Amino acid sequence: MTTPYWIAMAPQQGGSPESGLMSTLIMFALIIGIFYLMILRPQQKRQKDRQKMLDAVKKGDKIITAGGLHGTVAGVEEKTLLVQVSDNVKLKFDRSAIASIVREAEPEARDSK
Repeated sequence: MTTPYWIAMAPQQGGSPESGLMSTLIMFALIIGIFYLMILRPQQKRQKDRQKMLDAVKKGDKIITAGGLHGTVAGVEEKTLLVQVSDNVKLKFDRSAIASIVREAEPEARDSK
């Protein structure tokens, strides 16, 4: 008589419970490691780059705020920047409101076009 397929597919009995626990812990460690490499590490790198950019802002830099306002830095304080947006119009912003610093193209690159 042949053995039914569902009996042949049944898991082997007799494994120790410690091996099941160990494999579960290894899987959790792998998942946490992948989570760190795919999500947390790149986010920390972006935050570090942004902080470096905010610390490097100096007088005369052209900036764009998070609200889309374009201007030139007229004054730098510890936590705030004085931004000139037009003639005789200066606004005070927190450093965290700066979205980007506008870099002008190199003179050689403009001449070659």
